[in-house]
Amino acid sequence: MRILGIETSCDETGVAIYDDKLGLLSHALYSQVKLHADYGGVVPELASRDHIRKTIPLIEEALKEANCGKDEIDAIAYTAGPGLVGALLVGSLTARSLAMAWEVPAVAVHHMEGHLLAPMLEDTPPEFPFLALLVSGGHTMIVEVDGIGEYTILGESIDDAAGEAFDKTAKLLGLDYPGGPLLARLAEKGVPGRFTFPRPMTDRPGLDMSFSGLKTFAKNTIDAEGDDEQTKADISLAFQQAVVDTLIIKCRRALKETGLKRLVIAGGVSANTSLRAQLGELMKSRGGEVFYPRNEFCTDNGAMIAYAGMQRFKAGQVQDLSIEAKPRWPLDQLPPAK
Repeated sequence: MRILGIETSCDETGVAIYDDKLGLLSHALYSQVKLHADYGGVVPELASRDHIRKTIPLIEEALKEANCGKDEIDAIAYTAGPGLVGALLVGSLTARSLAMAWEVPAVAVHHMEGHLLAPMLEDTPPEFPFLALLVSGGHTMIVEVDGIGEYTILGESIDDAAGEAFDKTAKLLGLDYPGGPLLARLAEKGVPGRFTFPRPMTDRPGLDMSFSGLKTFAKNTIDAEGDDEQTKADISLAFQQAVVDTLIIKCRRALKETGLKRLVIAGGVSANTSLRAQLGELMKSRGGEVFYPRNEFCTDNGAMIAYAGMQRFKAGQVQDLSIEAKPRWPLDQLPPAK
């Protein structure tokens, strides 16, 4: 069976074709970074309009790359939420329209489930059960995963997600959009120990997290110390260390509580080299393994939606004719895919 996956939840348009026997056949991606750079962040209306322009050409590109005709597509998966409602509607309307025209089922996919399952696209995917650290732009959560759709959220951010804190702190430092990767690059030039940032909510029990205060701490430090290039690098390093240490502490605590030996890290921030290295050391010290998707599948993409959609399709979980976008959609409300 083959499925076409469409991702339009925010500022990247992704399309992919996945075969349940042959694996990923094609994926095409268009990023709106240049479009939103002048505004310092995503402008929802502009994002929606650009998805309208790009989705159909990317579908044609993915079909061509896979050497696949529309009559070979058995279902169409699309991101139904969470995300920007206008952007979600572009993908859902396109997917539902094509599904009706091609007379195939449509499958609504949860964006964060797509991220969570992205490591399954690799040659050595993790086996269930495992612990997942999901760190995308708008979400940070620790999830116990017993199977597809069998999710228990153990902890999450109560305010800014880690990715949001990276981007907002980068903006305070005068870095371009998207600032998170630029901050991480600048941190490589930082001097360790010059600044020490707090590790929020690590001195209390539980697995919830908070990153909003780090942004405020960064602003106060910039105001007090100036913003020459070396100071920016030192602040970037101290900020990144605080975020990574917080995530490590919470993951260590969750691993101890659950007894799990496999850890998945996924989402845009999972590409951070410092976070990957330290989580690798953590799992090695515990005799476990860490899994993450290749960098191109860390950010939003159609491949993860196609894979997650295939699992839901094979479980018979397809949509009726109604078109629905869910800007808010709790991950733990999903049904098991059995």
